[in-house]
Amino acid sequence: MWTALQNVVFPLDRDPDVLPLYSDPETWTTIDGQNVKVSNNAHIDNVLSRTRAQVTAGRRVSFASYFNAFPASYWQHWTNVKRVRLELSTSGSGTVLIYRSNSQGAQQRVESRRVSGSEISRFDLTLKSFGDGGWYWFELEADKDDLILERGTWLTDAKQKSSGKASLGTTTFNKPDYCVNTLDALAQSPEVLEVIDKIFIIDQGTQKVADEDGFSTVSDKLGDQLEIITQPNLGGSGGFSRSMAETLKRDDSDFLILLDDDVKIEPESILRAVAFARHSKRPSIVGGHMFDLLNRPVLHAFAEIVDEKPFIWRPQHRELFPHDFRNTNLRQTRWMHSRMDADYNGWWFCLIPKKVIQEVGLSLPAFIKWDDSEYSLRARSKGFPTISLPGVALWHVSWLDKDDSIDWQAYFHARNRLVAGLLHSRFAKGGGLLLDSFRLDLKHLLSMQYYAVTLRHMALRDVLSGPDHMHRQLSTQLSVLRNAAASFSEMTVLRTDDEIPPTNHGKQVFPVPPPYSSAPGPRGLSLALFTTKMTLRHWFTSPTVANRKRPQVELAKRDATWFRTPHFDSALISTADGSGKSWFKRDRNTFRHLLAESFSLHRQLRDGWSTLSKSYQSALPDITSVDSWNSTFGN
Repeated sequence: MWTALQNVVFPLDRDPDVLPLYSDPETWTTIDGQNVKVSNNAHIDNVLSRTRAQVTAGRRVSFASYFNAFPASYWQHWTNVKRVRLELSTSGSGTVLIYRSNSQGAQQRVESRRVSGSEISRFDLTLKSFGDGGWYWFELEADKDDLILERGTWLTDAKQKSSGKASLGTTTFNKPDYCVNTLDALAQSPEVLEVIDKIFIIDQGTQKVADEDGFSTVSDKLGDQLEIITQPNLGGSGGFSRSMAETLKRDDSDFLILLDDDVKIEPESILRAVAFARHSKRPSIVGGHMFDLLNRPVLHAFAEIVDEKPFIWRPQHRELFPHDFRNTNLRQTRWMHSRMDADYNGWWFCLIPKKVIQEVGLSLPAFIKWDDSEYSLRARSKGFPTISLPGVALWHVSWLDKDDSIDWQAYFHARNRLVAGLLHSRFAKGGGLLLDSFRLDLKHLLSMQYYAVTLRHMALRDVLSGPDHMHRQLSTQLSVLRNAAASFSEMTVLRTDDEIPPTNHGKQVFPVPPPYSSAPGPRGLSLALFTTKMTLRHWFTSPTVANRKRPQVELAKRDATWFRTPHFDSALISTADGSGKSWFKRDRNTFRHLLAESFSLHRQLRDGWSTLSKSYQSALPDITSVDSWNSTFGN
């Protein structure tokens, strides 16, 4: 019996910007080492429906695209699938061509076949030589009349290791419009609803999803498949843990798919993730990639790892991201043909088998940050891998217009990284984690970001207090952090002309870095000299009277880097989202106090690392248990 693994689909909303993710409408060539578009062979008007597309007479269209090529290497390596069948239903006359690639992205033609009239073509393809990478895809070339692709499906005859359904869990805080849009997309996808057992919306906000326009209509469509659960704001980890706990009660759920609230989904991704999980050789976490919701052809997250020596998350190859499919398609993107193995996947889209939840437990009570990466590291220690699967993705609000390292989230960045390191670092005293943490403090201090450092030190003290604080503070810590902002002038956002003061030296202008890249900073010996010079300046000198009364300079957000800001006594800096400006002021006494405190706290962590590590590791089964979480939920 042949079952579907992946359907050929086209954009739900007929957005021309995302067409390159579904089909490759251009002919490309290489001139002087640069990819150059030669001609356009398709248009959004060639998309006839969710599953149908037209190839214009005399033209050729490739489906070597992110959503419609088949990532053969991932299926060969992680699943029991040994062969796939590509089944294409076409009308009109033309040629179907089948291609594959290897891990270096070299293209090889596998087969070609003439079609005419209304015809179903089947191509049986083996999965034997994709150990390090490679994809399958097809191309259609029309004769003198148009060729219509009526439907396309990638199938397998391998036996499923599980036939259970998936529950969906979304945690939301005051984003009811996004949630209703997601529910509506699901309601319009009956084939997806067939593999869904229950949809849990964990509503932790004051703007309720149930009160949003359009909710009652979509609720009626989904019926008993939808359940809204209201609870206090326990952060992402609290909301997702609630979905985990609820899924454990569901006899028909073998999997849980976690979704962020501020996303736009590709419903086909749910089918693919479930199919992959059902065929996985052993229970595996299956994650989806992240595209930019506000710039939809741009891929931000592909395969995420935890760099173990400094113990920090990052892309496996950070120089490759973000990647814009308008500029380089799949065939021209050689690195994307190599199989990339991930340490974890963000919980913007992540499937977790119920068996993993049963053996690993629920999320760390982290509120936000590091809950997803810590969970995959914990799962890996018990033999459950994480796979970030190409062709499974959604659109998420990117972090380009955010700077959460200097607002209230600085606490969770610091605390949860340290807790994850205490739990999982394989290096003595955390390897380079503590030194890197101290360096981050110094960068913030030299940039006059005293609120962020104050919160980071609150985090370090809480880590030193032991693991019991994590559940105890989960529902109250956010208000503590936000209230602390009132003591720091840089946390006041100035939005009107009356509020924004003039500067003494005007706006400073620096060379504009390439798109998506950061400005270069000092390295090596230059970095050491710069750090020493700036630390001495901030320690021994006070700002001038003029620069205390008014900002010395104005800086664009992109220019307010850790190696430019320390030169100034005060600066008016744009917020990350461009909605206002903040006035950062140098204060010698605050700098001295926080730097000395940072040194002391990091020394305490280093001296007590071994004892603390054992304490957190022994507490982990309890603080991630259903019983502990139920107490926090109030159940």
